[in-house]
Amino acid sequence: TQEQIDTIVDRMATVAAGQAKPLAALAVEETGYGVVADKVQKNLFAAKKVYDFIRPMKTVGVIRQLDDKRVVEIAEPFGVVAAVVPSTNPTSTAIYKILIAIKARCAIILSPHPAAVKCITRTAELMEHAARDAGAPEGAISWMSTVTLEGTQALMRHRDVAVILATGGMGLVRAAYSAGKPAYGVGPGNAPAYIERSANISKAVQDIVTGKTFDNGVLCSSENSVVVDEIIAENVRKEFESKGGYFTSATEGKALENILVTSQRLPNPKLVGRPATEIAEKAGISIPSNTRVLLAPLQGVGRDYPLSIEKLCPVLSFYVVNDWQVACERCKEILGYGGMGHTMSIHSQNETVIKQFGLKKPAFRIVVNTPTAHGSIGLTTGLDPSMTLGCGGYGGNITSDNISPRHLLNIKRLAYETTSAIHSHAAELPRGLPEAPPRPAAVKLNTRTIADRVDAFLSSRKLEVTVRPKVSKTNFTQPVEFVCEEDVRRALREKRSIFINERTIVTPAARDLGTERQVFIDTNAVP
Repeated sequence: TQEQIDTIVDRMATVAAGQAKPLAALAVEETGYGVVADKVQKNLFAAKKVYDFIRPMKTVGVIRQLDDKRVVEIAEPFGVVAAVVPSTNPTSTAIYKILIAIKARCAIILSPHPAAVKCITRTAELMEHAARDAGAPEGAISWMSTVTLEGTQALMRHRDVAVILATGGMGLVRAAYSAGKPAYGVGPGNAPAYIERSANISKAVQDIVTGKTFDNGVLCSSENSVVVDEIIAENVRKEFESKGGYFTSATEGKALENILVTSQRLPNPKLVGRPATEIAEKAGISIPSNTRVLLAPLQGVGRDYPLSIEKLCPVLSFYVVNDWQVACERCKEILGYGGMGHTMSIHSQNETVIKQFGLKKPAFRIVVNTPTAHGSIGLTTGLDPSMTLGCGGYGGNITSDNISPRHLLNIKRLAYETTSAIHSHAAELPRGLPEAPPRPAAVKLNTRTIADRVDAFLSSRKLEVTVRPKVSKTNFTQPVEFVCEEDVRRALREKRSIFINERTIVTPAARDLGTERQVFIDTNAVP
């Protein structure tokens, strides 16, 4: 019953809140990622704010009656949830996923990240024990004790699993979507933060530093780039420096990218969630001891600018632009390089500019005058409190929502007749079908005629035909390990192919464009 479910969820939330600190300490000790105090705050966010949000939800039986439409809505649990939990936010994500699953009356099985098995298991044990004491059936909360990639894939494909909640890297999310089950997966963040000329500079900079240093930047919605109007750029720089920011020189920026970004254009896992001082030391950069965040000035976005990717640590790329129109395009580029559909922020007092960003940016959470890390999850905004943020169609996800128990429910509807199927106007309806128009005479075309017409069309559009050389095992290059949308566009400009195989990580936007333009060659399929 609803009362039984609410009692179980209440007991679990209470226990999780009471254990927020030891669970946070265990997570940092095991993974090496983040800050204990910030992980405590995230655990409490899941155990209290998420709980307060879901507590009044009806998830059992009749949940709504639409009297004007004569429709009755009845909640049905989706079924068994396979929940993949990451190492960056292990305990808070486990708390959150267990709470929303049980609230929706769905049994849940956790697949912990191999680097966070102990802390995730401990979280699950505490909540399972509390749930059992409150009347939950045995097996309602389970977890994998031996974690392997093969085991996680088997779990996601298991016939009894109904839906997948996947939080993790791009490869894992793609595996979730390939498991043949409904799945809620989230893409990478790479959130830009734009400071427009009318902004309260002091608050804007403080918000960005707060968001980027929160748990040392491991939230995928934390700021990754700062875009600032040229007219206020110098004041913004000074404000960052006063709040613990350090701007790197060109040489220092190069040293930073060498140790921070792998050859696959992914964050170095050894530096994820590490403080700015440690990262600078690894890069051989001498900085003040009170430095909280490193800022690397960049001139562009993409493969030639490695620090323009999602960094998952207290490092920001820094861009100066002429005005908000140029900033608009720059933010699109940043989101296009691994953050489509996720999150961005704008710091401004100009409502016209704010609305234009809301209308034109390919992000589904555009937070205003607040940190992206906090605003996106609903900690400092009115968004639904959540630790799983959908990226919608832009990011190749099924939803753009902040995931809640509503996404783990199927809604059954009783629909009463409101209009008679037999009505007085039936006699006025036309009888029979209109006579079909005559078929046009068949036109015979040979291949030469078709080719001439295609060439003529392309010439009229001032386009060139790209003829790709025939590929065989003797002339293809090694498959690449990572492809983003910019890589595909570059290949199109250079009229070349991109060689991939089943291990290549391809962003959703890159896959759509590359498939459409026939850029990819699968080396496994080459004769």
